[in-house]
Amino acid sequence: MLGSMTANVPLNELGEFLKKRRSELSPRTVGLPETDRPRRVAGLRREEVAQLASISTDYYTRLEQGRMQASAPVLDVLARVLHLDDDERGYLFQLAGKTTTRTRRRGRQQVQPQLQRVLDDLTATPAIVQGRRGDILAWNALAAALVTDFSHLPEKHRNYPRIIFTDPAMRTLYADWETSAHIAVAQLRMEAAKYPEDPRLIELVGELSLRDKQFARWWGDHRVAARTVGTKTLNHPVVGELVLDWDTLTANTDPDQNLTVWTAAPGSPTHERLRILASWAADQHLPASPPLT
Repeated sequence: MLGSMTANVPLNELGEFLKKRRSELSPRTVGLPETDRPRRVAGLRREEVAQLASISTDYYTRLEQGRMQASAPVLDVLARVLHLDDDERGYLFQLAGKTTTRTRRRGRQQVQPQLQRVLDDLTATPAIVQGRRGDILAWNALAAALVTDFSHLPEKHRNYPRIIFTDPAMRTLYADWETSAHIAVAQLRMEAAKYPEDPRLIELVGELSLRDKQFARWWGDHRVAARTVGTKTLNHPVVGELVLDWDTLTANTDPDQNLTVWTAAPGSPTHERLRILASWAADQHLPASPPLT
């Protein structure tokens, strides 16, 4: 599993991704006639994908085996043939675009003072800043009250996927923990396409794969997702049920940093409960992320 993230990473990952996606499609789904011929593999056969993409079976087989690169036009056709959504199509192109380059070593991420001030001013809105791998770089006091007191975690453990899989309280906090955790894996898989040789990402995937069978299975599914927008329901131990909309904003100074905010419609029960939670957090003196040095 981890070996596929080191040597010939993009080609191998691209091949595995193609295999997974074709295994989930039936001939009927893509408009091919059903036959009585026994099918030895789940989903479409290689030759069927090749036929639909108007390429040779040998060419497509080499792609799945990680033995050659695909051109952009071929990738475009394969994305259509395999019914990939926008996130999956982007992931496919990212994998193909990394085949001849190595990921350069990147320094420690740090939140810019301007973004830190935005966090500090959001006293009634939970907000965090995530970096590469889902690392939690900064947060405000209300985010600590909503999710967990990040200041109590070692810095290297302040990582959203790690927290959601290793902190038992998360399975109670998230009303639909399984969906939230599955999305976290899909977002991490997208990160792996951008930085396949990131040693900390490889270490994180290895640790979570050993600790949690669900993580290992979902990682092997090759599902991908970008950080965008959505709605989550939380069962908070202090204020009860919270139905929160979340949105993600990308920092101009570092596209690998995202500000995530949780909000509720004014006048809604959740909006009022957030105010109560903010008051509780102030009484508990929950700390925001430490000031920049």
